[in-house]
Amino acid sequence: MTSCDIANKRCQPCKSGTPPLDVTTCLALLEKLPDWLLQDNKLEKSFAFKNYAETMVFVNALAWISLREDHHPDLIVGYNRCRVSYWTHDVNGLSENDFICAAKVERLLEI
Repeated sequence: MTSCDIANKRCQPCKSGTPPLDVTTCLALLEKLPDWLLQDNKLEKSFAFKNYAETMVFVNALAWISLREDHHPDLIVGYNRCRVSYWTHDVNGLSENDFICAAKVERLLEI
C-alpha cells in the first residue's frame, strides 16, 4: 500500500472496543509517510513554511480535511511552522484513520 492508496481511503468511525493498531502495522504504514514519526504513541510531523500566511493556508486546508474526515489532529502553530499530531481517542492509540489523514496532509504538499 502506498501513501496514495492510503490517502484515497476515507476515515471510518471506530466501534466500541476496537483495539489500536499493533506496532508492526504502524511501522509498515509509517514507511509510506515521509518524515512522520511515532512519538509517545502518536503519529507526528513538523512542517516548516516561509511565513505566517503560508502556515495559515496549510492549517486551514488541514482543518478542511479534518472536518471532511471527522478526524481531528492536535496542532501546534507558530509563525512559520506547524506540528501535527494524530491519535485516536476512541481506541486509546493509533488507528488507520490517523494514517489516512496523515497521507491526505502529505497530498496537500504535492500541489
